[in-house]
Amino acid sequence: MGRDRVTLADVARRAGLSKTAASMVLNGREGTRLSAEAHQRVFKAAEELGYRPNIAARSLRTRKTATIAFVSDIVATTRFASGLIRGALDAARERDHVLLIAETQGDAAFEQFAIEAMLDRQVDGVIYAAMQSRRLTVPPALLTGPAVLLNATGPENVPCVLPDDEQAGRTVTTALLEQGHHDQIAVIGRNRLKERNPEVSLAAEARMRGIRATLAEAGTTVAAEAFCQEWLPEFGYRAIRALLRKPTRPTAVICMNDRLAFGAYQAIADAGLRVPDDISVVAFDDDPIAAWLRPGLTTAALPHEQMGRRAIELLLDSHTAAPCLVSMPLRRRKSIAPPA
Repeated sequence: MGRDRVTLADVARRAGLSKTAASMVLNGREGTRLSAEAHQRVFKAAEELGYRPNIAARSLRTRKTATIAFVSDIVATTRFASGLIRGALDAARERDHVLLIAETQGDAAFEQFAIEAMLDRQVDGVIYAAMQSRRLTVPPALLTGPAVLLNATGPENVPCVLPDDEQAGRTVTTALLEQGHHDQIAVIGRNRLKERNPEVSLAAEARMRGIRATLAEAGTTVAAEAFCQEWLPEFGYRAIRALLRKPTRPTAVICMNDRLAFGAYQAIADAGLRVPDDISVVAFDDDPIAAWLRPGLTTAALPHEQMGRRAIELLLDSHTAAPCLVSMPLRRRKSIAPPA
């Protein structure tokens, strides 16, 4: 019998049960009062016949299609942030859902087309994700049904999932304090645009809040700061060079991301100094480069997979609009030590 012609009635006949009973077993409904042996007959018959449920017909009855839209800017083609999709895929599969993924590359016209196309397919909800943690302008079409913002915020009534950057600021600062650094902790990567404009970044201000609060609780402050136009290695290099020209050398440096730390390592080495013997370094994100630096970089990791998973859980299970903050674990490597 051809797979495309197999019906629920065929399965029921093969199992020796009514169509209603077979349907209840295959749909996992409780209270069938059928024996375990009868359940096994149904599953065996479905497997032998190659039965596949008619999803379109089921969706007409249940108003559910078991599909979720995942719309992003550049997440899908960015290796570092691909964990957002991986976590969402895993969580969706565990709930017997599939993802329809679209990447807009920042093209507003295509974004509108992609969203409308997915909504036309009657998806059960939409995950709207951003590569950089920031506040988004949410397309009005998304507000007509269940939606979750991933790595972003938007209207207060839309649930969102974010990394806990403020707590991460506390975590990396505490790691330095525990090693005995106190009065000579510097920060590189200050950036007024990132810190003042949530549409550019939510991370910068939150990380600085955590750093400052932890130092204040320890009775100290940031000893020196370096502003950087971008969070890229060349700006980290320049920032360290500038700090080393000051009369007092920092004993530790907090870099606002790992790429800045990469540049900082090079500048420290060029000055004839060593990490962590002369200067300890910590950072944020756990970019793949962090583990390849020598010594390995201690950094607060962006929990992308956990965030993607949590977005699916919020979409399918929760009715809250409160932001969900996901902890950024500290990856302890060899870049910090007590002050020389």
